Formats: sequence, C-alpha cells, structure tokens
Amino acid sequence: MAPTDARLTDIATEAGRLLVRIREERPRLHVLTSPVAARRSADVLNAVGAIPSMTARVRDVVDFVGSARALVVNLGMLDAERESASQLAAAHAARSGLPWVLDPVKVEQSGARAAFARTLLALRPTVLRLNRAELARLAGGAEPEAARAFAARHGTVVAATGPVDLVCDGVRTLSIANGTPLLDHLTAAGCALSALTGAFLAVCEDPFTAAASALLVYGVAAEVAAEHASGPGTLEGHLLDRLWSITPQTIRERARIPS
Repeated sequence: MAPTDARLTDIATEAGRLLVRIREERPRLHVLTSPVAARRSADVLNAVGAIPSMTARVRDVVDFVGSARALVVNLGMLDAERESASQLAAAHAARSGLPWVLDPVKVEQSGARAAFARTLLALRPTVLRLNRAELARLAGGAEPEAARAFAARHGTVVAATGPVDLVCDGVRTLSIANGTPLLDHLTAAGCALSALTGAFLAVCEDPFTAAASALLVYGVAAEVAAEHASGPGTLEGHLLDRLWSITPQTIRERARIPS
C-alpha cells in the first residue's frame, strides 16, 4: 500500500479508524523500557486494547520479539542486560521487517547513550519517537528542516513532541497542536506515548500515518483528561479512562492540525 498524504486523507479520521483496529485486533507488542516507565506504558497499551510483553532477559527477548506485531525500544535507565537485549531485539526486527520504535531517552545528557542510540539508528527504526532536546542532540537541530533531513538520511519517521508536535518522514511533515502541559508533570508520559506509537504501527502499513495517529490520539485524550483532573495524580487515571473510551468522533472534533 503506497503512503498517502495525511492532510488529504484527513489524519483525524484515519487515527480514529486505526484506534478501532487496535481495539478489535488486540495486537501484542514487545516493549523494552525502564523500570520507572514499564507500568505506565503497559497501562496505556492495555487501555487502548493492545497487549504488552516486557521482558528484557537476553535469553528470551528474540523469541518474544519474533511473535510480536511491533517492537518498542526505550533507552531510559539502561543497564547492561537491557542494552544487550535492545540491540538483539532491534537487530531481529530489522532482519525480519518488524516495525519498531526507538525512544532515545535523555541522549542529550549522556554521550554514551547518544552513541548507543546512533548504533541502533543504523538498524533503521521505523519511527524515532523523542522530544525536541533529544532531537537536537541527534539531528543537530530541533527545527522542522533538521527533522526532515534527519528522517530522510536515516530512513525513519521522526515523531518529536513539544509545545506543538512534529511528525515527518523526509517528504511529508505534519504538526499537531493537541496535548496539555500537565503531561510534563506525569512521570514517563513520553515513554508511554512511544509504546502507544508501537500499537499504531502494529495495525498500519504507513509509519507516518501510524506515528501521527498515535500523537493525535494521545494528545486529544490528554486534553480531555486534563479538563477533569485537579493535578498530575488525577490526570493519570483520567488519561487511562479517556484512552479506553475515546471515540473516533471526539478525535475528529478536537484535532488541531495547523496547516
């Protein structure tokens, strides 16, 4: 299936359609993430109907990845075994054509982590899901032009969050203005978004559309959740409830996609 321009096909409508597919198909994806982020990522996946597996044991990881519909590799709080497992998992995904997400957490803080992220980038992740500081470290800039050039050079989709989210694949670029500042006060909210991106990849052949849909659904759900939350503690529960119950109609009505 050839990729289509997200603006022409209405990304908000496509996001709702893909969310319904996740709920119907219940894809399993394998997530390698930090101990801090594991519970939140699993909860978000369960809320939309996906099934997470999360072992980082080197002897198990290839078998788990081999039977998954997508892989998510998160570099937060790396230890030696998870680093080895991440490399094995990403290499297996690259060989087998399995879609996978790389989240290079905090690469702007660590030269060693940035170097490992670049090693994994050589395996061409399907989506690079990161924030603007991480993008600046890896791409040499966080502006759309730098993201487009980086995406084209590495054969990936860049999905960068910020005050306005940015999705680009080297040719197409999309901005998404949904979300809430309260997410900045919820531990591992970005890590959970990377896991959600994997769920959309599992049901969509076009990585650009999958990444844009994940960011849009998460942003809309977070906005609605924030309207009922009194702070980050209550936001957590409301966010899971909104991801569980959000409808395609709500996504279409609340999507903010600047031209």
